[in-house]
Amino acid sequence: METRHLSVPGAAELTPPVHRDGRGRFLEWFRADVFTALAGAPLGVAQANCSVSAAGTLRGIHFAQLPPGQGKYVTCLHGAALDVVVDIRTGSPCYGHWDAVRLDDETHRAVWLPPGVGHAFMALADDTVVAYLLTSPYDPEREHSISPLDPAIGIDWPTTGRDGRPLTPLLSDRDAAAPTLEEVRRRGLLPEHGPTGPGGRL
Repeated sequence: METRHLSVPGAAELTPPVHRDGRGRFLEWFRADVFTALAGAPLGVAQANCSVSAAGTLRGIHFAQLPPGQGKYVTCLHGAALDVVVDIRTGSPCYGHWDAVRLDDETHRAVWLPPGVGHAFMALADDTVVAYLLTSPYDPEREHSISPLDPAIGIDWPTTGRDGRPLTPLLSDRDAAAPTLEEVRRRGLLPEHGPTGPGGRL
């Protein structure tokens, strides 16, 4: 499995070898040894999620307060999505910076997002299936949203889908009404940058 660190510290892309023949495909989308070597500690899985999205669906930017935060190991099982990580950790040299990886059912890449960063993605095809391994269970009292359209962050969201058709962003009421990064910072909800492993800050 090939690994690559993203420009947001602590986040990484993982690309497995895909074995193809007349029957289909086989791959290992998670390897504990590879992950531990990459992140410096094992991935403690507390919850697994799966979302199915229409083309243009825009989910996020979501984050969980520290501690404990919520690390995410994310892949796309069907369809395609642009997966985005945003550094929202106050004190980070990359604060406000974002990076993106295209996840799809051809390359079968995965993304590791450490606790304390923001996560969002846009589906590029109908019935896009995204699967997540999470380091902590969902806690609605500690889960927050930032507007994925915040111009100060400036995420370059796709305007066409995998099939070349125009995309119209589809947001939940919660995400459409989400505050900007600066508004969330003023409320004192953002995590702080700190030197710990997959179970905490990075």
